[in-house]
Amino acid sequence: MIMIFVKVPYSRGSLGKNNGCEKAPNLLVDGEIIQVDNSNIDLTMENISHAKGDFFIGGDHSITYGSFKGFAKEFSNPGIIVFDAHPDLEVSTNSATHEDYLSKLIEDGILKKENVILVGIRNISRNELKFLSGMNYFTMERIFRNEEDICDSVMELALKFDGLYLSIDIDVLDPAFAPGTGYLEVGGMGVNELLYFLKRLRKLRNLKRIDLVEINPDKDINGVTIKTGRKIIEVLSC
Repeated sequence: MIMIFVKVPYSRGSLGKNNGCEKAPNLLVDGEIIQVDNSNIDLTMENISHAKGDFFIGGDHSITYGSFKGFAKEFSNPGIIVFDAHPDLEVSTNSATHEDYLSKLIEDGILKKENVILVGIRNISRNELKFLSGMNYFTMERIFRNEEDICDSVMELALKFDGLYLSIDIDVLDPAFAPGTGYLEVGGMGVNELLYFLKRLRKLRNLKRIDLVEINPDKDINGVTIKTGRKIIEVLSC
């Protein structure tokens, strides 16, 4: 199968906290480029929602709002797996940002709360803690104790959806492996741990769309994060 890549060179949704991540798509893949408007978040999200493709490369995590919105229209019971250090469930605003795109998807009726699977979270605010109730989530503490069992659980939960979306925020990795991003949270996954999950998940027949976000070349060290991003893309697209 030939994978169609879509580049989303957009960082406005990072609220100024990860400026530079819009440069990552051109360093990672060749593909269609989405037209973005830095003065109009909603228009950008609408443009993303109409794009067709298999693998969306950001850009900040707000792009998942637009991408999943378009994706969800094709399925009766869509679900999402998100690898991230943060739940991104802050109180939603009028326009999607990288801090609330997930809570906004739920509150806008696009995504069922029980159809979310969060993996690798380790920094949770009070607002997010309230929102997590009734949601499937696996902290890094649990993953460190038994990675294989957690992966089994994620796989089992993912089978419930007729359309599965996979979103990878590079900050799910420990900063030692991905220093080029906006929020550095120690105690994250190693590259091999993340690839173990991804190699298993790519075998799921209901996996229909992927995104990779928050890689920032301006904050990278010796190109480590870009190289890691390329490895993730290689593993998921082979």
